[in-house]
Amino acid sequence: MNFRPCIDIHNGSVKQIVGSSLKDAKDHAQDNFVSLHDADYYAAMYKKDRLYGGHIIILNKVGSSFYEADIAQAIKALNAFRGGLQIGGGINADNACTFLDMGASHVIITSYVFRDGIIDYNRLKHLSSITGKEKLVLDMSCRCVNGKYYIVTDRWQNITKEVLNSELLKKLGSYCDEFLVHAVDVEGKASGIEKGVINILAECNKKVTYAGGIHSLDDIHYIEKYGNGKVDFTIGSALDLFGGNISYKEIKQYS
Repeated sequence: MNFRPCIDIHNGSVKQIVGSSLKDAKDHAQDNFVSLHDADYYAAMYKKDRLYGGHIIILNKVGSSFYEADIAQAIKALNAFRGGLQIGGGINADNACTFLDMGASHVIITSYVFRDGIIDYNRLKHLSSITGKEKLVLDMSCRCVNGKYYIVTDRWQNITKEVLNSELLKKLGSYCDEFLVHAVDVEGKASGIEKGVINILAECNKKVTYAGGIHSLDDIHYIEKYGNGKVDFTIGSALDLFGGNISYKEIKQYS
């Protein structure tokens, strides 16, 4: 189990937000933390501490008045830690290789491979062939509806018909290198993890990173125990780098 750092970018700034509050309308989100530092500050820190496999997430949609400012921040981070960070947000078959050429180790995809609420396997196969599966991460972020975890797209605003389970992860694993899973109902709330999601991810045979709700070392110990030691984790709002109480100095030892 490893700690995977993050750099979330919204409205041109490095932020931590409440995930369920994110809306395309007026580029709205409830902020937990807005950094005074640019993205390269964090990327250089992660490079110094040899924390590979973290992710940059662009939270504005393509076409937003803030999207280009987000991209500018992302480029700063990629330049500061070439080959060390993944990137997601607005990635598709036309621009995926551009981000890889900029220095991303992987591109993270969700919305592009879903249409009408289901997986578009033609798009997925095409994208995997363009980037190579070893450079592709599938974001399987989810929300709980009637006891099942459904994949969400479009910056976590739209619920698909696809249910997160071990069968789906196994099926999609042949097209990608790893998975990233945000538990959106608790994302940014530092209120505790979605244990049901961890239990599903424990059955995954690919590299997988869990995000959402971590607020104590007890949460991390649960992930380690019930994720069978193979589910990586990321911390946002609860980390002291972003105004929280969990020590980055202590957590970075999980690498």
